[in-house]
Amino acid sequence: MKSDSSRYGLVLFFVYLLFYGGFVAINAIAPESMERTLVSGLNTAVVYGFALIFGAVLLSAVYGLLCGDVGRGGDAGGGEQ
Repeated sequence: MKSDSSRYGLVLFFVYLLFYGGFVAINAIAPESMERTLVSGLNTAVVYGFALIFGAVLLSAVYGLLCGDVGRGGDAGGGEQ
């Protein structure tokens, strides 16, 4: 089970790394495009930045769902003994 958790973690890390790499690449290649207003007066950099934060939270939730109770020692609710 531990190797599954590690594999899930690495896959999700590389998904986020690609998303973040896109942000860095846009800033390096075409920084003027980050100044474009997209939504409610917010520019591309701000919207992408919030998307990065939301994406990290979403990927951590996906990781939690995929890994379940791994490492928690089973029933922590104090069931019958």
